[in-house]
Amino acid sequence: MADIRVKICGLRTVADVEAVAKAGAAYMGLVFYPKSPRNLSLPEARALALAAPLGLAKVALVVNADNLALDAITEAMPLDMLQLHGHESPERVAEVRARYGLPVMKAIGVADEGDLADLMEYSLVADQLLIDAKPPKDHALPGGNGLSFDWRLVAQRRWLRPWMLAGGLTATNVAEAIRLTNARQVDLSSGVETAPGVKDAGLIREFMAAVTQDGPPILR
Repeated sequence: MADIRVKICGLRTVADVEAVAKAGAAYMGLVFYPKSPRNLSLPEARALALAAPLGLAKVALVVNADNLALDAITEAMPLDMLQLHGHESPERVAEVRARYGLPVMKAIGVADEGDLADLMEYSLVADQLLIDAKPPKDHALPGGNGLSFDWRLVAQRRWLRPWMLAGGLTATNVAEAIRLTNARQVDLSSGVETAPGVKDAGLIREFMAAVTQDGPPILR
């Protein structure tokens, strides 16, 4: 599984960026959502973006952000991708993609087979898809909740764009998730944290080892 690309989201410190880069992740995620414990101010996020080494893609995660918010984010720091993690319509995804000239990843929550139609629809307008567990209706956060879904729903399926698997991934279950779904990219946040928003370099290394099968995960 050495060719699996990993995105670690919700970084909050330069040490997080260094740990993610050293472990070999392909993407780092910066969260701009006030309700999230991983939310960043523009100056905080800019410092992390500037600390990222060449080759580590910088992804800004937003939730139903308007153009004013996206203008501020994209003007404040260098970015490689925008991740839309709210209820953005396909038309809005296309608009954001055209306005900012950056690749756009659209997150889609999945709970049952009825949610899969959205994946095909959004694959017509987004550059990548992120397939995540659909949060409970009364939950404040659209992602980063440590929840998983029935991976068999997306097993061996194909869409028009590259996609990432997310939702409750950890060092102990990521190999099975990849085996069941044939995902070539995975995304996680809480799975490498000791508390909401607090990344752990050791957990990051364990996760990457489990993905690449460089060694077994250390069970805690």
